[in-house]
Amino acid sequence: MAKKTTQRSFNDVLSLLGGQRFDVAPAQDGSRRTPAGFKVSKYGCAAEIAEAPSGSDGTVLVLARPGWLLGGEISRLVDKGYQKFFKSSKIEIPATADHLRALHTFTEELNEATGSATLYNQSLGTTSDSYHYDRVKGRE
Repeated sequence: MAKKTTQRSFNDVLSLLGGQRFDVAPAQDGSRRTPAGFKVSKYGCAAEIAEAPSGSDGTVLVLARPGWLLGGEISRLVDKGYQKFFKSSKIEIPATADHLRALHTFTEELNEATGSATLYNQSLGTTSDSYHYDRVKGRE
C-alpha cells in the first residue's frame, strides 16, 4: 500500500530544509521570475524553489532543477551518450561519480522535504536534463 504524504506549507518546507543543513537563501535567478524564490544548496548542488500558486496540487514550485554549482551558477546535467557533463552558461565539465552521487542524494533529500513524488527511473540513479547522442545528430 502506498504511503500517504502530508502536505506541508511552504514555510514549513523552508524550516525543514534549514533543519536538515540545507543552505537556504533568496534566489538571484529565481527572483527575476518569482519575487519569493529561494536557492537551496547542499553537497555542492543547488536548486531554486518558490511557493506554488494557490490552487495548484503542491506547495513548492521548482524554478530551477537541481544541478551542480559551477561558479555560483546551477549547471544542467547533459548526457552525451558516452559520458555525462555539467554545463553552465560559461563552462562544461565532465561529471564524476562523486558529483552524480552528491546530485542524486541532494535531489532525493529535496524531494522528501518538499513532499514531491520520486519516479521509478529517478530512484535508480541520476537523470539528465538533456540527452545529446552523436548517432542521432542531424536526424529529422
